[in-house]
Amino acid sequence: MNKKNYTRWLFVLPAIIIVLALFVYPIISSFYFSFTNKNLIRPTYDFVGLDNYIAVLKDKGFWNAFLNSLKWTIFSLGGQLLVGFTAALALNKVKHLKGFYKTLLIIPWAFPSIVIAFSWQWILNGVYGFLPNILVQLGLCDMPPQFLTDRVLAFVVLVFINIWFGAPMIMVNVLAALQTVPQDQYEAAEIDGAKGWQSFLYITVPHIKVVTGLLVVLRTVWIFNNFDLIYLITGGGPAGATQTVPVYAYDMGWGTKLLGKSSAVTVLLFIFLMAVCVAYFAVLAHWEKEDK
Repeated sequence: MNKKNYTRWLFVLPAIIIVLALFVYPIISSFYFSFTNKNLIRPTYDFVGLDNYIAVLKDKGFWNAFLNSLKWTIFSLGGQLLVGFTAALALNKVKHLKGFYKTLLIIPWAFPSIVIAFSWQWILNGVYGFLPNILVQLGLCDMPPQFLTDRVLAFVVLVFINIWFGAPMIMVNVLAALQTVPQDQYEAAEIDGAKGWQSFLYITVPHIKVVTGLLVVLRTVWIFNNFDLIYLITGGGPAGATQTVPVYAYDMGWGTKLLGKSSAVTVLLFIFLMAVCVAYFAVLAHWEKEDK
């Protein structure tokens, strides 16, 4: 190996160390501890095989969290796609002040999660919250709605906040994809007498479906793994109504100190998301073959 190759490795080495420390090591350690009875308050632990996985899969709390995660992902992703896609289509037609509107719509995505969580907590609090008290003053409610302590309302509110927070990302990426669609195809379709929905279906969709598919993959993984918004706003409550798998794993690991079981939950989550990604990428590969 010559001097140039050594220099290349020297520049790449810091990135390799960071990846190993922040990505590879946590995955390997989670797999390892999932087969042990590791407890955060005991220095010693034993190998227990599949006992943690069996215990987790028999736990009704895990399946409640898994069902909540599915609903959280489906409704949040659907809402983000609908709002983001609509906003991108609208912005694509704007001729003046497009940059201003784009900046205005991207504001929710620009704020840190902790700022968003505490802001919405202040707005929705059932005692001193701005929105509940405004609704009472307007005569729309007799009592301030308990947005964060009612089982149904808490889940609906969290989904709404996640849609509000994540839709700008969909909007920006879809808008970028829309701007790559050749305009002459729209002009040709208009000359041929195609209606607006026909141009959208046969010109717009084929050009942006792969980009949209990749966004769906990324957002599915991100939303399913989302922890900060849920934990900071409701903590998984009330009574587990908003507890998702990441929150369940956190409560298991840091609440009951059962790191072995918590690791088993994260491994199961990893396997499930890998299976979902494989299915998504199979669909994307089929779309790419159709376009060739």
